[in-house]
Amino acid sequence: MDWKKSNKQARALFFILGLSLILGGCATLSSDGVVTDEDTAALPKENTSTLSDGDTDEVFPAVGYVDKAAKSYDDLWDRIRDGFAMEKLDSPLVARHERWFVNNPAYMERMINRARRYLYYIVEEVEKRGLPMEIALLPAIESAYKPHAYSRAHAVGLWQFIHSTGRMYGLKINWWYDGRRDVIASTGAALDYLEKLYADFEGDWHLALAAYNAGEGKVMRKMAYNRRHGLPTDYEHLKLKRETRNYVPKLMALVNIVADPEKYGMQLAHIPNEPYFARVDTGSQIDLGVVARLTDMHINELYSINPGFRRWATDPNGPHHLLIPVDKKETLIAGLNKLPENERIKYRRHKVKRGHTLYDISRRYGVSIRAIKTANGLRSNILRIGRSLLIPVSSRPLRPVVTRTPRRTRSMPIPTAGTQPIIHRVRSGETLWSIARRYNVLIRQLAEWNLIDPRDVLRLGQKLKIWTSGKPSVSLSPLTPTG
Repeated sequence: MDWKKSNKQARALFFILGLSLILGGCATLSSDGVVTDEDTAALPKENTSTLSDGDTDEVFPAVGYVDKAAKSYDDLWDRIRDGFAMEKLDSPLVARHERWFVNNPAYMERMINRARRYLYYIVEEVEKRGLPMEIALLPAIESAYKPHAYSRAHAVGLWQFIHSTGRMYGLKINWWYDGRRDVIASTGAALDYLEKLYADFEGDWHLALAAYNAGEGKVMRKMAYNRRHGLPTDYEHLKLKRETRNYVPKLMALVNIVADPEKYGMQLAHIPNEPYFARVDTGSQIDLGVVARLTDMHINELYSINPGFRRWATDPNGPHHLLIPVDKKETLIAGLNKLPENERIKYRRHKVKRGHTLYDISRRYGVSIRAIKTANGLRSNILRIGRSLLIPVSSRPLRPVVTRTPRRTRSMPIPTAGTQPIIHRVRSGETLWSIARRYNVLIRQLAEWNLIDPRDVLRLGQKLKIWTSGKPSVSLSPLTPTG
């Protein structure tokens, strides 16, 4: 049954079926829309969001999706298939993207391997809201289930929020923490936004998804143009940019493959229909290295399910919770209960001697200059002889450092007190690698001198400080650009 044909008909149907349920005991909807006693499905929930123009008389049902939460599934894919409810898209672009997914099985395997950490939680949240289960696959198109994904448009996380939209939907973003990467926070914000778009576009999921990709203003302007010229205003007839034209077909291609993988000669790796992680309240700031030790986890695994935390510890001002694999939950709670308050954050002390610089110290301990400055409240790179610095030792990179065998080594200059840097203004086409090569310094040095991440995209006109003279450091090999 097409739940989008008429909202009045849908409400009437809800009333009739509700009456049937009362009269028929446990009778519910079967997959073909006939009331039976065999299925244990609930009726679709209604989305009470009103139209953007203030019309509160008409309400759109969230989907034509029958909630089957009570049904038992062994494989999460089966649960997802049962929740598919969006209208099919008849477009040659769908077939093109189906072929791409089929011809790239290694890509699919890697994506599914990443998805197994997050997909159960997303499915739960989608189901609670009565949304079509196609939405649970949207991060595959947005980020390939990479919580650290970063686009050219500066969109971040599983759901690819830009800074302004993230803030608009309540996501906290600061030096310590980025809610756009937080699995729980970003999923809630994304579903809020999608529900809003679904109401704005009067129950048309294809238009709502296009707006999620391109922005509701752009889609509405294209619809208005078509309306003025007597053209259809549905998704397939809008003159949208290439990325948005392919966005919904790409999702629907993946939906088709998940719905019937055998048809495409594919087999999806089993994902258990059970939670991967649990939430544990920590009460206050805690060192991620300490948590890894308490739970006997590799810190990379801990970081993979807590990608919202950008530093070596949780945000001092919260959120004060962590996600932890389900089987580690009780271990962590017990460990936190026994952990003295002064052991929540791990530091070493370093006494500054003549000639020491922040760069020297950061190299010695494997800790970033910014981490040292933050831990000690330093506003400049100037150090006072005799001062004791707190070094957050577990702020070392959470990902393992990949070392390469150099073809040759060379001594690189480092800044010393009293030396003046060159100010380089970024020009079109320049990268950290090209600038480092021009001045004969390391990418790592450029990043630390300017308090940026080596992977950051440079802005046109951005000013960089570069030291090209001073006391030589130990022999280092230049980093090879990773592309």
